[in-house]
Amino acid sequence: MRLLAFVDVHGNKKAINGLIELSKKENPDALVCSGDISNFSSDLEEIIRSFKSAGKPLLIIPGNHEDENELNQLCKNFDFCIDIHKNVYKIGNYLFIGFGGGGFSFEDYEFEAFIRKIKNKISKEDKIILVTHAPIYGTKVDIIPGLGHRGCKSYRKFVEVFKPVVVICGHLHETEKISDKIGKTLIINPGKYGKIIEF
Repeated sequence: MRLLAFVDVHGNKKAINGLIELSKKENPDALVCSGDISNFSSDLEEIIRSFKSAGKPLLIIPGNHEDENELNQLCKNFDFCIDIHKNVYKIGNYLFIGFGGGGFSFEDYEFEAFIRKIKNKISKEDKIILVTHAPIYGTKVDIIPGLGHRGCKSYRKFVEVFKPVVVICGHLHETEKISDKIGKTLIINPGKYGKIIEF
């Protein structure tokens, strides 16, 4: 599996054009956006449409800058755009689990309820890719200078129990391009210019 992951673009045209060119150059299986592709949904439809030229599926969740219902409706207008928020999506034996929005709470009871609801869809053979907007608590990707760890403990519990291959997250611009590990799970904030992840 080869992914081009990115987050927190906030409508930056230079970043968007760079991601499209990187996709053409690196030929990933899919692009994955961990939210905040726009700046409070400004030009959201135009931004999503621009990724058609990348020539790959775009798996996306809302950040705290997108309304989940608006994003879901827009994705239905584009056959390459797949909204994985509060959902699962399979490519081969890789299971993408998406949960966007938020980014400001240590605990996310809605996420915990979502996992209880979908855990029967997770098999032992699945290689899990967790896509969240908020970072994972207690890692290098959730540290704000002077404030310490600000990530989500609910997401960390999921990582410790289900041991995904990778977690793609963001929200904190201070940790752009930083990665960490919990056991064998790669935790990464790929930033607005993106990162190729291969596994």
